[in-house]
Amino acid sequence: MMKMSISLSSHICLFTLLCSSLLVIAVGTDAQFSWHGSRANALFIFGDSIFDAGTNDFINTTTDFQANFFPYGKSFLSYPTGRFSNGRLIPDFIAEFAGLPLILPYLHPEFRFNGGANFASGGGGALVETYEGLVVNLKTQMTQFKKLEKQLKREFGDEEARKIVLEAVYLISSGGNDYLFSTSANSVVFQSHSHEEYVGMVIGNVTTVVKDIHSRGGQKFGFVNMGPLGCVPHTRALAGSSGACFGELNELLKLHNRALPKALEKLADELDGFKYSIFDHFNAGMQRINNPSKFGFKEGKMACCGSGLYRGNYSCGGKRGETDYELCKDPSEYVTFDAFHPSERTHRQFAELMWSGRPPTTGPYNLRALFNLHKQNYIWTFLR
Repeated sequence: MMKMSISLSSHICLFTLLCSSLLVIAVGTDAQFSWHGSRANALFIFGDSIFDAGTNDFINTTTDFQANFFPYGKSFLSYPTGRFSNGRLIPDFIAEFAGLPLILPYLHPEFRFNGGANFASGGGGALVETYEGLVVNLKTQMTQFKKLEKQLKREFGDEEARKIVLEAVYLISSGGNDYLFSTSANSVVFQSHSHEEYVGMVIGNVTTVVKDIHSRGGQKFGFVNMGPLGCVPHTRALAGSSGACFGELNELLKLHNRALPKALEKLADELDGFKYSIFDHFNAGMQRINNPSKFGFKEGKMACCGSGLYRGNYSCGGKRGETDYELCKDPSEYVTFDAFHPSERTHRQFAELMWSGRPPTTGPYNLRALFNLHKQNYIWTFLR
């Protein structure tokens, strides 16, 4: 989830490329893990900054859409890896729970298939118009997946590639930036549609990608609904010093969250073998914001890193037009790390709920159940 104003500069520094290469050596190409002969499911990741493991380090964009500088990554390998947090993200923990190595960005110069690929891009939306030209939108992420599918066929052969696609779990987090962008004067699309129409466009683009993946063999999908973006430090600061959330934005998010389950239920009726999990990101986030101590945090409303009211200015790291910022001593005490994004500890808690949670927080399947479906699905599909 990214801020509304956009600066104009920045390129990828050699330090970031070096650190990313070290990440490949350190954890991304685990010598203990070999895809050949593995019975683990692959994990393919689509979406935005809560899933982006460094994609935006390798595109032409601005520092508004990058996290390749200190203090990002300070709690994970002690250097920035392009993740919008102090450490690991939801997909990193899901990969760990599933017995996979860390899944690298598809655009990483040293990417090779080793259990999955991460296409997510910070600032990326379901709509092409959202921060167009500065991020990798969902449609383009799907194009990258198709290219990877061809690579899998060349490397493993058609049958094995088909099996990888079939057994894989597909994580999708998309829409948050479309709703954040809708609050800016640049959102011509939002201004020319009703709220219901706009939400329908966002969900329609997500379901189009789901149908495309399914047409290629994919059957198992994990979704997060819209988190409480109207209550993160940045938007709370915009709402004023009263401590209230940005109510108009939250109402739009709730509209999305009511429509998404209906759209997925319809897909389950239409698509053969389609199985899915939805994580209630909104309510899980609100619980931690409003009652941080219940979940092991000390602070729910203020960011660990930033400046201004609630540290809601998107200034963490001093690279986005404002050089001065404050940094807390222990990010694990905070629900949010910067003006928009969760801390590593919050990501872990969310990942645990996605992995083994139950309705109404996670359902109708959790991710552990989806990963465990692979043998039955594969045998059934190829015998019929």
